[in-house]
Amino acid sequence: MRPVRRIFPNSQMPRLISGLSEIASGHDALICDVWGVVHDGSRHHPAAAEALTRFKQKHGPVVLLTNAPRVPAEVAAQCTSYGLPPDCYDAIVSSGGAAREELERRSASRTLPLYYIGPDRDLPMIQGLDMARVSIAEAEIALAIGLRDDMTETVEDYAGELAAMRSKGLTMLCANPDLVVHRGEKLVYCAGSLAQAYERLGGRVIYYGKPHLPVYESALSRLAALLGHAPKHPLAVGDGLLTDIKGANAAGLDALFIADGVHGEEIGPYTDEHLAALFTRFGAAAGSATRKLVW
Repeated sequence: MRPVRRIFPNSQMPRLISGLSEIASGHDALICDVWGVVHDGSRHHPAAAEALTRFKQKHGPVVLLTNAPRVPAEVAAQCTSYGLPPDCYDAIVSSGGAAREELERRSASRTLPLYYIGPDRDLPMIQGLDMARVSIAEAEIALAIGLRDDMTETVEDYAGELAAMRSKGLTMLCANPDLVVHRGEKLVYCAGSLAQAYERLGGRVIYYGKPHLPVYESALSRLAALLGHAPKHPLAVGDGLLTDIKGANAAGLDALFIADGVHGEEIGPYTDEHLAALFTRFGAAAGSATRKLVW
């Protein structure tokens, strides 16, 4: 006798696939997450690079869509440093690039007093813009790129700063909506966690990146430019339910969930029913799922 299958409301049973090749023929373009899918913050995943290459060769263009707080050229350089072959994708769209465009607009006619939260390595994102890094008391706006030392710090270390920003009434621009990512084997906090904590204090946050629709519109525009027409059946690939998958849902895109990414510790048992329950808990849905991105 077959066991009764429990149906999870507001979600669907994902199809568990062994690789992208099982569903690739139904899609003419690919929007793929970066961190957690094609690299882990220290080295690339060769099987993922092969999967992207084969999709490009057989089905259509590939745009990497990342919440990295860097402009696309810097994201490309970082990916190359991790060993990712540049020919496995066609273009990169980044939250850092979108945030920089906004800062450029705000500083077009005068020097913008900015309170910066992030590591020095990410300062190139604002290099060349007419702005001054100042204290909270002097700032007109805050930019959160990430924790200054995400290998040792947590969001709690910023409680005093966030409270002072809220008292000043500063708007926070969040250049990386991700909450956490893996750096090698370690799970580290991202700017999205700072932004979430700031919102809990009543602070105003403007997000750039997934799951927010404008960054998907940018990715789809890049795909349209590459194809010469709007993609008919694009597929979004990602490991973050709150960012990659919810963003794909909001944009009306089919989604492939990578289970062994940021939610890896929550994936057990690896069944369609368990994944459907997980999707319901996060308010997201994906038609397909696989452990890792492989062909």
